[in-house]
Amino acid sequence: MKTRRSVAFGLAAAAFAGAAARNAAAQTAQAWPTRPVKLIVGFAPAGPTDLVARLLAQNLSQQTGQNFFVENVSGAGGNIGAMRVAHAAPDGYTLLVTGGNLTNNQYLFAKPGYDALKDFDAVTLAAATPVVLAVNPSVPAKTVKELVEWIRANPGKESYASPGTGTPPQLVGALFQHELKLDLVHVPFDGGGTAVQATVGGHTPISFGAMAPAVSLIKAGQLRALAVTGKERSPSLPEIPTMAEVGFPEVEGFTWTAVVAPAGTPKDVTAKLHDLIVHALGQPDVKAKLAAIAYVPIGSSPQDCTAFFKSELAKWGKVIEQAGLKPE
Repeated sequence: MKTRRSVAFGLAAAAFAGAAARNAAAQTAQAWPTRPVKLIVGFAPAGPTDLVARLLAQNLSQQTGQNFFVENVSGAGGNIGAMRVAHAAPDGYTLLVTGGNLTNNQYLFAKPGYDALKDFDAVTLAAATPVVLAVNPSVPAKTVKELVEWIRANPGKESYASPGTGTPPQLVGALFQHELKLDLVHVPFDGGGTAVQATVGGHTPISFGAMAPAVSLIKAGQLRALAVTGKERSPSLPEIPTMAEVGFPEVEGFTWTAVVAPAGTPKDVTAKLHDLIVHALGQPDVKAKLAAIAYVPIGSSPQDCTAFFKSELAKWGKVIEQAGLKPE
């Protein structure tokens, strides 16, 4: 039988070990980063995810005195870059800056090569931008309700452009089509710019598109914006109502950018990284540069970011199934 003294000694030793572990973790977070930090983007340069990543990298470098740099690892709809981070050392020196592909690809690819929840630790939902529903000015509809009536009067004859199959704008379009039971043809393009230009040219009269390439065309009168699909109006087009405001609250979705780390990264490191990113997002120059591409800073907590990923998986997995999109 253990004596009281031996039990007390064991408890003291356990407490000491726990305190030592906490101190070691705190020292790790305090020291991090001691060398360059890689931000992997699963797409080619100059896209919105890449631009947000470079904004963050520049500010994080300034804050820490260490080099945060972007490496573009494109291919397979962002899966190659995501896999690279999923299998990286969980030490805070290899991070992923990602968008809706992280969750949507779980359904769009038979073997994406990673699990969006198990293989990553969420750091923050950094920024987001709504999808904009716009039409060619020749379309007679001036409101979303009028557009719905016009589509119903021409079943199977009208089409909408998107930046590509499985992209957030296309999935919002699929949600719109399903929820309102519309016979509408989807025409995918290879990016947001070409998609909106197709609508400007009248080839595809309707567009569900990214805000950035559409804003200047809308302001110039080359496109007519009917609604944005975020929870709130976009500061880039404050006069354009949300889908909820015009009577279609079920049609909601947006393009987002988040930062994640490999699963198992020390919590104190991800907490410090989160705080650094939130500070960056609050800086006037960063906010102005995000606004230039129609993004709004968010900076959610890691817990809220994880909850957001779960909600995205549930919502868009259902939409992908309803739209009949098959895994590649």
